[in-house]
Amino acid sequence: MIAGRGIDLEVDGGVTPETAPALAAAGANVLVAGSAVFKGGPSAYGANIRAIRESCLITA
Repeated sequence: MIAGRGIDLEVDGGVTPETAPALAAAGANVLVAGSAVFKGGPSAYGANIRAIRESCLITA
């Protein structure tokens, strides 16, 4: 169906450092995280995003 065209597979909802590795392993390459990023307030945003990104590197 995609005829050789690159596509993005996005998951929106439930993305956390714990779920992100399985999502990436299943082929998702766009992860949309809400509450997992905003947990802990503005001072925690950077660390929360890093945790999600780093958790995906384990399966790469």
